[in-house]
Amino acid sequence: MSRCAWPLLRRLPARAALALRHGGGAPRARPVASSASSSSSASSGDGGASRAPDTSLFVPVPLKPGLGGAAEEDVGAELTRPLDKGEVLKNLNKFYKRKEIQRLGAENGLDARLFHQAFISFRKYIMESSSVSADLHIILNDICCGFVVLGHVDDLFPFFLRHAKQIFPMLDCMDDLRKISDLRLPPNWYPDARAIQRKIIFHAGPTNSGKTYHAIQRFLSAKSGIYCGPLKLLAHEIFQKSNDANVPCDLVTGEERVFANEDARQAPHVACTIEMCSTNTPYEVAVIDEIQMIRDPARGWAWTRALLGLCAEEIHVCGEPAAIDLVTELMYTTGEEVEVRNYKRLTPLAVLDYALESLDNLRPGDCIVCFSKNDIYSVSRQIEARGLECAVIYGSLPPGTKLEQAKKFNDPDDPCKILVATDAIGMGLNLCIRRIIFNSIVKPTVNEKGEKEIDSITTSQALQIAGRAGRFGSSFKQGEVTTMHRDDLVQLKEILSEAVPPVRAAGLHPTPEQIEMFAYHLPDATLSNLIDIFVSLSQVDGMYFVCNIDDFKFIADMIQHIPLNLRSRYVFCTAPLNRKEPFVCTTLLKFARQFSRNEPLTFDWLCRHTKWPLAAPKNIKELVHLEAVHDVFDLYLWLSYRFMDMFPDAVLVRDIQKKLDDIIQIGVCNITKLIRASQSAAAPGTAEVVSEDFPLSTQKDARVVSDRQGAASTEALSIAVEAAGLRRAKNSRPSRLGSRQEDLKSYGRGSLANRLLREGLLTQEMLRQLESEWQDQHRNGRYGIGSKRDDQHSSKETRKKRK
Repeated sequence: MSRCAWPLLRRLPARAALALRHGGGAPRARPVASSASSSSSASSGDGGASRAPDTSLFVPVPLKPGLGGAAEEDVGAELTRPLDKGEVLKNLNKFYKRKEIQRLGAENGLDARLFHQAFISFRKYIMESSSVSADLHIILNDICCGFVVLGHVDDLFPFFLRHAKQIFPMLDCMDDLRKISDLRLPPNWYPDARAIQRKIIFHAGPTNSGKTYHAIQRFLSAKSGIYCGPLKLLAHEIFQKSNDANVPCDLVTGEERVFANEDARQAPHVACTIEMCSTNTPYEVAVIDEIQMIRDPARGWAWTRALLGLCAEEIHVCGEPAAIDLVTELMYTTGEEVEVRNYKRLTPLAVLDYALESLDNLRPGDCIVCFSKNDIYSVSRQIEARGLECAVIYGSLPPGTKLEQAKKFNDPDDPCKILVATDAIGMGLNLCIRRIIFNSIVKPTVNEKGEKEIDSITTSQALQIAGRAGRFGSSFKQGEVTTMHRDDLVQLKEILSEAVPPVRAAGLHPTPEQIEMFAYHLPDATLSNLIDIFVSLSQVDGMYFVCNIDDFKFIADMIQHIPLNLRSRYVFCTAPLNRKEPFVCTTLLKFARQFSRNEPLTFDWLCRHTKWPLAAPKNIKELVHLEAVHDVFDLYLWLSYRFMDMFPDAVLVRDIQKKLDDIIQIGVCNITKLIRASQSAAAPGTAEVVSEDFPLSTQKDARVVSDRQGAASTEALSIAVEAAGLRRAKNSRPSRLGSRQEDLKSYGRGSLANRLLREGLLTQEMLRQLESEWQDQHRNGRYGIGSKRDDQHSSKETRKKRK
């Protein structure tokens, strides 16, 4: 019997069955879709058809070709003959092009992209293997023999599908993955809360209306309670108030645990940041502050979790009226009713009819609000140049420094009567402000997709900030709000007059348990890839959205090469991290690496790494570094509460963090000296050089151009700035900013450069780069349309000057 004929006897029964199934026609084997082939289009639950997965997220698992050496791997060649790789390649390509095979692949979850990737891997595996399995070898030999009865390229489909499921294991468990990532019933995640009937009270009103005050009064009168706030400052304030009122209250934040009782017994009341609230501990009263942040693209999940999961008889929710409808709708799904209590502002707030226009018009109690640290530096320098003292508050300052600066500004006996701040003053600080002055109404933001945008501030943001003026109980009985620049005032009035759009959806985030179940099915996938697949497959109804996970993925990718178990890796990825600070990022990397080696991160190690003790800053760069070191200490403390044995020196680190806070306060109090020191480092004989951290924002300072450049350089630079600024404005999403492009054009080129700098559309670094590029083009004679004419004109001007 020939080797080619042997497989015929072996396979006749199966082929006969296939022939009968196809109506008794030609005995050609046709692959049939598997029973799980329609899983990708099956409906799941009440939500209708399943969401099609984003297969671009499916990363193939590497599969090494068989290199031979084992006796059983040569069985195919022994039973038939060695394969002719040239013939095999020809038939594999024929297999790939068949429409029936592509259709069957789609029915088994292989879209065009996955089908192509799987085939490339399958072909490579066969061509580079010295031997393949006996059954695959026999099929390939049958096809290569050229006898239709013995083999057809379609017979390869079961082997191809098996290979595809090896490199894409998610194909075999898509139904399970869909069930795990089904986020349509979040209330069911909290059975303890569903086991009790909760009373929901919504305290709705603007800033400075007393809504939070009334909720806190109920919190203090209860036998037990929990306060959940968005900031450590707010949690600390409630902690202080409670204990001052002889209501023992603990403080719980991501980095800190403070017990009211000396013996470290848990007090019946607790004030915490919202991410740290317990959904298992029963309370009489719970207070959820700033509920409108349930829509926040990054942190909204924490408010959703607190609202649905807290085990309290009474839930007091405080926030903007715009969130009433969503909260009511969410509580309808839990069978709980919402009582709404509306509040009005306690002191009047007036929008002035005139802009400040000059810092010479500042009065005691004024607060200038900037939307970047760069403008903070610039404005504070100009204020102190006028002989006035100002306090400074921005987001990256430590909480202790913020409180000290607020205390300095509020103190009637302190000569500091002006505050320069970012929108960090919008919540968490009690400030005696007479007038809010918006230095700009354009703010960089991050949308739901994690993309950076530059747009006018929203009505909600404007009201939150403007409402800080004329605080009830302060020396100012009325609040005032205006802008620095006249042309911004009209738009600010429009923004403040608009209704705040309703909050339409609540944020969700995958839990560690859900990611663990995903990892069980996809053991070879990275954590970043697991998260991507989870979000791709997740199903939510109209009341929810999946929060942005870019920070999580950033850390996951950064520490992927470090050997950690999944739970530990997940914890590291949820650590608070400022991605803009390289020192903080590299420190987290070192933490993870040493943790993976099971080496405790001691106080001595941390001091060596941060070069502690540190001196007071001499310039802005050193101040920024001190802020980064403070963030590193925060990171250590945060990890110490999750891995106490590996981060054992939390008490010592907290002590030096307090000392560092004092050092930073010294720097902030002398911030104008630091700015001058930074600028004096510029090379002599050149234009005043300010780094990207200090873009100039005033009419006088914006045009920092060397005297040697002449009028032609200034004109060309202004044109370049105009083009760059308008392009950037055009690329941002449709907004009020887009409607102002014509206004920008009408201001004149020099004035436009000032505006772009002031509003954050252009940095000083970009300005210098544009200037440098223009000079290079001028030297090399490279111009666009009309270059010869411009060159001739420039030469004539030069000759005139020489004469």
